Amino acid sequence: MKKLYLVRHAKSTWKYEDMADVDRPLKGRGISDAYSTANWLLQQKEMPDLIISSPATRALHTALIFARTMNYPFSDVIINEKIYEASPNDLFEVVRSINDNHNSVMIFGHNPSLTIFVNTCIDHKIDNVPTTGMACLSFNQQTWKDLDKRAELQFFDYPKKRNK
Repeated sequence: MKKLYLVRHAKSTWKYEDMADVDRPLKGRGISDAYSTANWLLQQKEMPDLIISSPATRALHTALIFARTMNYPFSDVIINEKIYEASPNDLFEVVRSINDNHNSVMIFGHNPSLTIFVNTCIDHKIDNVPTTGMACLSFNQQTWKDLDKRAELQFFDYPKKRNK
């Protein structure tokens, strides 16, 4: 069985007009939401074997907050260029290229590709993976390279859901 956590980056700022999209940083609320979600995940006793992030500042910062919270070594976080501006098929390529030594993988990326990816794999639809939202999928397969598009949604969590 393979488990995949798909995490959308935390809330980022648009206040720097001349900044390239890839360089946009997190807002204060995004930082606190990332810590809150990472701590919630830790309380659930969920821990990935591998963390992979988009190179975008907002995604990588979110990934590093999760890594710090889970005592996951920063040096082991993998940055994958394909995740930034990825299509859902690009994400499937990234996932299918993961080494089979890893059974539980967390990917930090962007919409709309994360929402489309999740909806491709489950038998019902979610409207949107919001910022700092996380969908956990389990695939009944032994290898990442043979991963098909049928998964069970283990959970779907996001800050506003917990703060109701």
